Amino acid sequence: MAAYLLKRLLLIIPTLFGIMLISFAIVQFAPGGPVERIIAQITGTDVSATARIGGGQGDGLSPSAQMQSGHSAGESTSKYRGAQGLDPEFIKSLEKQFGFDKPAHERFYLMMKSYLLFDFGKSFFTGKTVVRMILERMPVSASLGLWSTLLIYAISIPLGIRKAVRDGSRFDIVTSAIVITLRSIPAFLFAILLIILFAGGSFLKILPLRGLHSPGAADLSWGMWVVDYFWHLALPVTVLTIGGFAGLTLLTKNSFLDEIHKQYVVTARAKGLTEHRILYGHVFRNAMLIVISGFPAALIGIFFTEALLTETIFSIDGLGLMSFQAVVNRDYPVFFGTLYIFALVALVINLISDLSYVLVDPRIDFEARGT
Repeated sequence: MAAYLLKRLLLIIPTLFGIMLISFAIVQFAPGGPVERIIAQITGTDVSATARIGGGQGDGLSPSAQMQSGHSAGESTSKYRGAQGLDPEFIKSLEKQFGFDKPAHERFYLMMKSYLLFDFGKSFFTGKTVVRMILERMPVSASLGLWSTLLIYAISIPLGIRKAVRDGSRFDIVTSAIVITLRSIPAFLFAILLIILFAGGSFLKILPLRGLHSPGAADLSWGMWVVDYFWHLALPVTVLTIGGFAGLTLLTKNSFLDEIHKQYVVTARAKGLTEHRILYGHVFRNAMLIVISGFPAALIGIFFTEALLTETIFSIDGLGLMSFQAVVNRDYPVFFGTLYIFALVALVINLISDLSYVLVDPRIDFEARGT
């Protein structure tokens, strides 16, 4: 097991490098960028943009002054859309400020060198360090992912087992219809439906729509603070749970059905073992292997993918919303920093998932299989 663990840990390095390299290459061909964004803000007379750039690198002139320092509109050409009329020296100062004065391969090398030390730099547009931004939002996304995952497994595993035991019964048919219907509804439509029904859309207004706490929640007592917290969690966690429990329920049912029809179950029944002992003493261990294998994908999906949509709809300031805003704003330090951490976490969780196989069934020996 030690050799297998070492092999998997070493495999994380080239895998993570490949993910970052492919993502970096794709971004190079994507239209727009932080320089273009600043240029658009300047030409659109965005005061906040001009104020920020004026204090950056360069000769100390304000953007408007740099636009007029020796260059009139139309005298220079630029590779950036909308940059006609801007002083080329000012454009160069922007490129230097954002690090685009270096070739792509050098930028990638410097980025990965810093990331190995977990130095992710600062946001282009907020000035905060990426680590600080992630730490500020991690508890929010963690709470959504934790409660959603607990609810999904608490509902799916018992329901899936029950459906497998009563396969073909009215209970199985009705619950299958409900599960398939819920699975077919897109998460954003289900979120909108809940808002209409319970958050003041058209019917009731009993649940909050935004954030994880009410204004002034810090002044509440400990008990009321917890109540307020779960009151705000109700809608987003429900959306995440509905989106995840259907697939896991069907997976659990099919896994148990596959095991129930195997020869060892027939032998156990012939020996007079009770159905409860057969189900939970023999079938459960084998059937749960495939359920465990889906845990990393479920957790990563809830934490980093489905949370994006949920956090956006319900205005929850978590990692998902932050990553989305970083992509839209071309805030590359935030985008690549969160991508690096997300990918690393996903690879580590997949390794933990494989190791958990041994805890469920000690007969599994990855080292002996040569995997």
